[in-house]
Amino acid sequence: MENKAIAKAFKLCSQLMELFNENPFRTKAMASASFKIDKLPFPAVDASLEELSEQPGIGKSTADKVLSLIHNGSFPELDKLIAKTPTGIMEMLSIKGLGPKKIQIIWHDLGIETVGELLYACNENRLVEAKGFGLKTQEEIRKAIEFANAAQGLFLYAKAEKVAMPFMQRLATTFPDAMHTFTGEFRRKCEIISSVDILTSAPIAEVAQMLANDDSYTLLEQFDASIQFTDVYAGKYQLLFTSAKEFAIDLLISTGSDAHLQQLKALQDPLPNGQTETEIYQALGLKYIAPELREGLREVQWAKEDKLPELINFADLKGTLHNHSTYSDGVHSLAQMASYCKDQLGLEYLGICDHSKTAVYANGLSIERLAEQWKEIDLLNEQLAPFKIFKGIESDILADGSLDYPDEILQQFDFVVASVHSNLRMDEEKATQRLIKAIENPYTTMLGHPTGRLLLSRAGYPLDFKKVIDACAAHAVVIEINANPLRLDLDWRWQQYALEKGVILSVNPDAHRTEGLLDMHYGIYAARKGGLSAPHCLNALTKDEIETYFSNRRKNNTK
Repeated sequence: MENKAIAKAFKLCSQLMELFNENPFRTKAMASASFKIDKLPFPAVDASLEELSEQPGIGKSTADKVLSLIHNGSFPELDKLIAKTPTGIMEMLSIKGLGPKKIQIIWHDLGIETVGELLYACNENRLVEAKGFGLKTQEEIRKAIEFANAAQGLFLYAKAEKVAMPFMQRLATTFPDAMHTFTGEFRRKCEIISSVDILTSAPIAEVAQMLANDDSYTLLEQFDASIQFTDVYAGKYQLLFTSAKEFAIDLLISTGSDAHLQQLKALQDPLPNGQTETEIYQALGLKYIAPELREGLREVQWAKEDKLPELINFADLKGTLHNHSTYSDGVHSLAQMASYCKDQLGLEYLGICDHSKTAVYANGLSIERLAEQWKEIDLLNEQLAPFKIFKGIESDILADGSLDYPDEILQQFDFVVASVHSNLRMDEEKATQRLIKAIENPYTTMLGHPTGRLLLSRAGYPLDFKKVIDACAAHAVVIEINANPLRLDLDWRWQQYALEKGVILSVNPDAHRTEGLLDMHYGIYAARKGGLSAPHCLNALTKDEIETYFSNRRKNNTK
């Protein structure tokens, strides 16, 4: 065990002591011991108790702990502190810029216990107003978390896309006569990827030289037909090399999941070649299958029977629902959000869904403040017509499944998104019944981010998906595809079941700022993987159509 590892354990102990407000003198002594151990002139692992005790700043008590670490991997005081610290809080201690005092505020004041929840809070701008924080600190924490996530070898598609696009542009510019395209998980728009895969017909030796001459990239391995490297963000890339003649078949093979390729090979093995992927699928007796669907589920059978869905596109969206403003925890005002939708995105409507009164952490709306917001919405609707703002709310689903406004308030909204934000540790039966009760509420229009998951950070609460989806079908409740890249919830793997049951889905950005509205692109990717087509998407309805939809639902609720 090296001195640095021992010193790190002492530093952790001092951090936990500070986190739990233990005696400040003992806490400082532990931190000092960490520094002294790191600076020892000899390996502690080779020293005796006496030799360690004789060193300046290291007494017998510290020496005992050092030997315990060397022989047992820990010492009692550290074990006790670790035992009472949630795993997520332990992980926060490794985030650059976060010390025990700040973590105390995050944990106790904001109720955040995992790194994933912390990243989501940064993206929702919740740390800015907390004591000892600010916009700069929040941004530093966000970047530190994203870097740590990348270092684990898995990446959110949305984050990989931001760095992959510039590299692809550089490759195309450097080798303009070659063919290049994304492939693999990235081309299939998987929500989590292990590497950005690119197929190219450029000369491998010249590409390798390009990478070697750029300090932004680090070569990992080079084979006869592939190169693996990383970038300064710890993102992993895999370049696959082929010829122009083999480009189409290699693209098809490198794109599809193993299960998809097995289904194709069951039709013909080896697979035929062609000028394009469309030709290859035709040679197999199939319609062209979009990359997002190539997961080995039912897409090959659909292609055989000419039943492939016409997948939704961003251009199909006529409006955006489930968005936040400065009335709760948003960054931009209601007017700014509406103007961006109208002028920048060319949409017909905005559904505003600020947090409800139970969400005190997010400045949730009291009944009195609701009246103030509705008054502003009426004024803006006059100014922005024919664009329209619909009066919605993201109403918290309480522990018993009820919503947190009385019926006389709920019935005044154009629509209600019911979401869970607290008590996430229920077992499957309780969590499922909680959602079903909320779904049965006649004023629930839509179920928001159904599982509460945060990708790469929190799995979400366990649910009986079939029961929840069946309940939505029975009560004509829409299910959200939350487009926030950290959520993408409802998972695409369950969307097809929902569609088969006749449930309408809605691609919602859950935007807390104008830029967040663009997250609908990621929601569309997830929706396409689930097989969603525009006729089954709520916010693909025009303003007049969705106005009628909301109006009819309110009429049915009052019967």
